[in-house]
Amino acid sequence: MNVKILGGGCAKCNLLEKNTVTALNELNIQADVEHVTDFTKIAAYGVMSTPALMLDDKVVSMGRVLTVDDVKKIVSK
Repeated sequence: MNVKILGGGCAKCNLLEKNTVTALNELNIQADVEHVTDFTKIAAYGVMSTPALMLDDKVVSMGRVLTVDDVKKIVSK
């Protein structure tokens, strides 16, 4: 699984990354987690509101910090 956190490195973006890593660890899922901070790349993904979460190159959330449980629900689908 390829996971990307999209955001400039603000507190909310960092919290989304932390919650995502925690959720993946709790589900025993091996994944490459990348934090994309370049706003040109973020805009190229069609994201206008950060933080955003991408799973396997598909935007699954934008504009809010997901909880660990939120991430687990999304990943489990």
